[in-house]
Amino acid sequence: MYTRFIKGLIPVFLSLCHISAFGQSDHRQLDEYVNIAFAQNQGLKEQQFDLDKAMFALKEAQAMYFPTVSLLGSYTKSAGGRTIDVPVGDLVNPVYTALNQLTNSTRFPQLKNESFLLSPNNFYDAKVRTSLPLINAEIRYNKLIKQQLITSQQAAVNVYKRALVKDIKTAYYRYYQSLQSIATYNSAMLLIKENIRENESMLRNGVRNGTALLRSKTEQEKNNAALIQAQHAMQNAKLYFNFLLNRPLPDSIIIESKMVTAVVAIPDTSLGTSRREEIKQLRTMQQVYTLDYRLQKSGFIPKVSTFIDLGSQGNDFNVNNKTRYYLWGVNLQWDIFTGGQRKYRAEQSRANVNATTAQLDQTQQSLQLQLDQSFNNYQSAIATYKSITAQLLFAGKYYNDQLKAYRAGQLLYLELVDAQDQLTNARLQMADAEANVQIALAELEREQATYPINNPNQQ
Repeated sequence: MYTRFIKGLIPVFLSLCHISAFGQSDHRQLDEYVNIAFAQNQGLKEQQFDLDKAMFALKEAQAMYFPTVSLLGSYTKSAGGRTIDVPVGDLVNPVYTALNQLTNSTRFPQLKNESFLLSPNNFYDAKVRTSLPLINAEIRYNKLIKQQLITSQQAAVNVYKRALVKDIKTAYYRYYQSLQSIATYNSAMLLIKENIRENESMLRNGVRNGTALLRSKTEQEKNNAALIQAQHAMQNAKLYFNFLLNRPLPDSIIIESKMVTAVVAIPDTSLGTSRREEIKQLRTMQQVYTLDYRLQKSGFIPKVSTFIDLGSQGNDFNVNNKTRYYLWGVNLQWDIFTGGQRKYRAEQSRANVNATTAQLDQTQQSLQLQLDQSFNNYQSAIATYKSITAQLLFAGKYYNDQLKAYRAGQLLYLELVDAQDQLTNARLQMADAEANVQIALAELEREQATYPINNPNQQ
């Protein structure tokens, strides 16, 4: 029986051998999972699509500097409407009559008065127009704003990545915790079965009554129920982890054999929150609203553009030297009075700048508060881990001593059950403490934005 007891405690003491210093763990498998999430996570893909949209918007703004070439055409067919009357006959016929009399001939015919439609009939106009902006401050500021929006969206992508890294690590260590809990209940089951075997033997030999046997079987059922709950918790942890990676939910998860279960060194907190992308995002939005303010002010600057038309116009779709033409010109637009529209738009942009500045100050304080809380949580997790480590050693020794006393007939079975429960609870607390240390470290890493999201393998 003592040999089986030692075998049951082997996983306990093996878990204590995983303690290592900060930075000495092998996280290659976990980093590989992060890479998979970066490539497959649907939420991150949505953020990337928004970034692509911002980049295309910048290209659109840059294209406004280039000439615009358009093919324009029109054809009109008309009848009726206003006309222009030209008294050609009244003006010319008296002269022609006098000439005919002088020449004694009919060489000069009589003409009718003419009436021309104002609307052109059977008339076409086809041309190629090339236009180019020469002076337009709005195009310049629009381009600068689009550049800043790309920076803001890239920061948003990185914010999502860092939150995703923390969620993946948390899910990973919760899955590890559930595996440790299952191992703990399995080890406890070995001890309970050994107690049942021994109590049955004592009952057959008349050394003990059936009370101890009934209690040991009760403990067996209770442990079996807890084991089933732990297995379900493990399945839920696996499903959530694979969901974050956008993998098939039942896929297996590889747990590193050298995974750190405690970090005894204190991480560097001197970086503060200076690397947080949220701050960069807000500062970028400050620039956007500042540029928008200047954009609205630029409405007082004249806009100058040039154009040239190359085309043909005439009747019956005839094309010849008389129908072909070119037209070149320069356009000027200067909004001298707009009823204060641009002024009020500029004031709106100024208000946005002030609001973003206030939001930036509040965010910096909030992020610093979160960092301080995460650091305190990490220190608490370390202290708890050290305490649980000692408790586990004491619980193992206590159970061993109580088992010897029970076998010698010097101890009630209820006292042995109490020692066994203490050992099981200590092992469960150890698994929880190991996971909490790593989760607290992942949160601290998130608050400082220290995880290399551009190349996760280099850590």
